[in-house]
Amino acid sequence: MSTPEDQARENIDRLLTRSGWTVCNQSDANILAYRGVAIRDCTLKSGHGFADYLLYVDGRAAGVVEAKRARVALTGIETQSETQQKSIFDPQNLIEQGNLPPKSR
Repeated sequence: MSTPEDQARENIDRLLTRSGWTVCNQSDANILAYRGVAIRDCTLKSGHGFADYLLYVDGRAAGVVEAKRARVALTGIETQSETQQKSIFDPQNLIEQGNLPPKSR
């Protein structure tokens, strides 16, 4: 039986796909293969955890989607999102990683 978090991710995958995003796992991500790529469960740089979805447009980091089950209050999520954003959009990280999440190069 799937958990509420699994159900939320299935719904997010479906919504992203319907919106034109190509959804993939980090292990087989190619951010240049499609115009919009959503990579699920990405490991971020050390100390920053992981992101439920990293969004790339034309090969460039464009955003983060944090998956939460239905009816979960979003209070406090802004701190988590800010930490993820700093990891992804940090200029030094973009230089070191070549604008790719770890393990996707």
